[in-house]
This record gives sequence, C-alpha cells and structure tokens, in this order.
Amino acid sequence: MNAQHSKPTRRDALDNRQRILAVAREALAESSGTSLTAIAKRAGVGIGTLYRHFPTREALIVELYRHDIQHLIDLAPALAASRPPLEALREWFDEVARYGQLKYGVAEVIHAAAGGGLDDEYYDPFLRAIAVLLDAGAADGTLKEGLDPEDVLLQLSVLWRLDPARGGEVRAVRILDLIVDGLRRPLPGTAVREA
Repeated sequence: MNAQHSKPTRRDALDNRQRILAVAREALAESSGTSLTAIAKRAGVGIGTLYRHFPTREALIVELYRHDIQHLIDLAPALAASRPPLEALREWFDEVARYGQLKYGVAEVIHAAAGGGLDDEYYDPFLRAIAVLLDAGAADGTLKEGLDPEDVLLQLSVLWRLDPARGGEVRAVRILDLIVDGLRRPLPGTAVREA
C-alpha cells in the first residue's frame, strides 16, 4: 500500500488534536477573533482535520476550557504537596491568571456552554482545589483561618476581565498581590480591622 494513501493512525489523530488545542490556546490568547482557518494553518493541519475534531468554534473553545480547568484542579493538590503553602497558592494563582488570558476573549461562549455557571461540572471541584491551598496555608499559619473558597473564586474572577492586549498581564500580577495580601494572616502586633 502506498504510504501517501494510508489512513492516519489513532496516534496521528491524537497528535493532531493536541496540536490544534495548543495552537488554539495560544492564538485565542493573542486574539479572541482568530479564525478556525488560521488555527488550522498554524497547527499544520487542514481545515477538514480541525472540523473532524471540533465541528464548531464553540466546541473548540469548550474543549480548551475543560482541559485548562481540569489542569488547574489537578495542579492545586500537587502544588500543596510540593511547595510551602504561600508559594503553592501564588504559583496556582499565576496559572489561573494565564488561563484568564484565554477566557478573556471567549468568556461568553464558556459561560453559555456551562449553563451560566450554574451547571458547570467543574465548579465544585475548582472550589475544592482552592480549599486545598487555603487549608494548607491556614495549617501552617501563613493564611487566615476560615477563608471561604467561593469568596476567593469571586476575587479571582476579575482576571477574566483583564484584556491581555491592554496590560492585562501586568495588572494581573498587581491584583494577585492584593488578593494574596488579603488572605495572609496578619503578623503579630498588626492591627486587624474587625468584620
């Protein structure tokens, strides 16, 4: 059989899918208006190959969302087990900020696909990931006790509103500094405002 006419193997298809996702993540972070044709070209695949994996733009965006959110969920306990709690929390927040760059331009698609957030299968696991990091920090005394993961998620949600093309990365660093400062346990002798 001529090699030119052989069918792609399962491995080839998986490689194509992963390459499309990697290129799409990068391209959509640069510009949320990037076309599927441009993504296919950058990935080195034909548009038909892209459509076989992702029949619509929304399908591609939702798959990126699922992949990135699962990565963040899995990363939290790994960081908590391998880093000091405050370092683990900040490193995880930095990853959330990188994800926010993708979500900036496509948030409405993700929001619609996740039922406006109400039916998002990743919501509770994401909150549990935050809780792992908060609990580790409370246990070692670097973070306040009794922090609510949902409050932290609400604070982090500002990251999806930062336009990467207008200094969003720099602003994200400043905002994350403020969030972490607010979560830290006050040093002894520091005045604490009563809630």
